[in-house]
Amino acid sequence: MNKKILIIALALALPLTVAAFPGGHDGDFKGHKGDRVEHLAKKLELTAEQKEQLKQVFEEQHAKREALRQETDQRMQTVLTPEQMTKFEEMKKQRHEKWQKRHQEGNGQSAD
Repeated sequence: MNKKILIIALALALPLTVAAFPGGHDGDFKGHKGDRVEHLAKKLELTAEQKEQLKQVFEEQHAKREALRQETDQRMQTVLTPEQMTKFEEMKKQRHEKWQKRHQEGNGQSAD
């Protein structure tokens, strides 16, 4: 039972930790990989080489997060019942839709 709770808690917390990492938002930073590099380039006066290196760092980190997410989902499937997994997938879908709506509103786009 404790293992179930831990895995569910990790799966629910993962999106929150990912959202916490984009960095400080001071109006001109939107959180996209390219925007993030450009924001840092402007604030830190990065060279072209540094910008390319940071793009690579962010791309590698994104791939690692995606792999961890997939591994977590696979491990959860071994713990949860099919009904629980269906509910969990619906929770993820709803959370993603909320995130998309907030993200689109934050960029001045309509949610349509």
